[in-house]
Amino acid sequence: MSEPKKPKRPRGRACLVAGKCIACGARCQSVCPVDGIEMDDSGEPRIHPDKCIGCVKCVKGCPGNALEMFYTPEELAILATFEKGAGEVEEADEDERLRREAIAAYHGVWVFVEQTEGEPARVSWELMGVGAQLAQSLQTELCAVVIGENVEHLCHEAFAHGASKAYLLDQPVFRHYRTEAYLEACCTLIGTYQPEIVLMGATGMGRDLAGAVATRVKTGLTADCTGLDVDDRRNLRQTRPAFGGNIMATIMCDRFRPQMATVRPHVMPLPERQAGATGEIVREEIPLAEADILTKVLEIIRDKKAGEVDIAGAEFIVSGGRGMMAKENFGMLQELADELGGVVGASRSAVDAGWMPHERQVGQTGKTVRPKIYIACGISGAIQHLVGMQDSDLVIAINRDREAPIFDVATYGIVGDLFQIVPAITSQLKQLRQPANH
Repeated sequence: MSEPKKPKRPRGRACLVAGKCIACGARCQSVCPVDGIEMDDSGEPRIHPDKCIGCVKCVKGCPGNALEMFYTPEELAILATFEKGAGEVEEADEDERLRREAIAAYHGVWVFVEQTEGEPARVSWELMGVGAQLAQSLQTELCAVVIGENVEHLCHEAFAHGASKAYLLDQPVFRHYRTEAYLEACCTLIGTYQPEIVLMGATGMGRDLAGAVATRVKTGLTADCTGLDVDDRRNLRQTRPAFGGNIMATIMCDRFRPQMATVRPHVMPLPERQAGATGEIVREEIPLAEADILTKVLEIIRDKKAGEVDIAGAEFIVSGGRGMMAKENFGMLQELADELGGVVGASRSAVDAGWMPHERQVGQTGKTVRPKIYIACGISGAIQHLVGMQDSDLVIAINRDREAPIFDVATYGIVGDLFQIVPAITSQLKQLRQPANH
């Protein structure tokens, strides 16, 4: 005969003790995991008994002891049957069950499509590629989040890059990016549709928005990820450099949803565009007026000035490090880059020495690049630099030190004096071009 089930410890409900609230600034509301507390005009909490789960977080967080747990007579009778320490396992099991049930309600991989005046950021389509892999592993759908004004064309572009559904918020108030407006939009969509994973580009806009959204929805966020996959418990494994780039850390957010990550541009490969692909557009609208937003956009000033080099989008990069010895020696690299139709980059040590401007820096604290050919000249290959260029299609390293770490990621390595090797390569390229010019 099976044993009768032990009664579970009653959780009770939180209630306010009259006259004790000190109006501390809504600490109880901030720690409530189910949004079961609202503050009235006097700064005192009003608890929704139908939402309270008896987690006691508000009681523990109240500095004025103005909250306590209330139990019905029946619950008090059950409590009386518990000896000291009895029922703790059942309570812990119940908490874990409730947490798992809450997490199981979240489905879908979302990619935020960043745009400025209707022009999408390339990183959004790069995220579609890795997002599709995650969605396939989780057996769920890949969705795009498009916010702006007159941006429905980006939904169709998202379908061409792998999305099967697009959530569209197309209103005049979203014409220009402002944190407050986009935050309300994202949080409304997340609260309504409960995505399992949300990915954004680690750009100026993405970093600003992702942090605000994660804070509002009370979840974790891993920034500047270089790798994403999932484990057998549907947790997002987020890999990124840590401790100054000396190690690669894998971070998981296993207790909260959605799981959020930002990824730098050019870190993930761009998926092949499927022209004519279709999907479902879910049109939403939120009651947000221009008057509700405190900030106004007067003018958009592009970061890239006329004639400025876009090293992140270059297909051929010739980079120099401390082995270049002096600023004037970078002219040699420029000649080689001109023959290849590429640009000149630099390591952090070369930038710190003042030999090249910061916008040419490749690495963890500079730009992440994925060119067809990357030529590293006089660069030892510290991990901070490797993180920014190791996904190049082909890497050629030139260095006197045959033990230099750069050779570990190089497709081809040349051990020797770069001041002899680089001009020789440039000269050979010029000779190869001569027949075509006659």
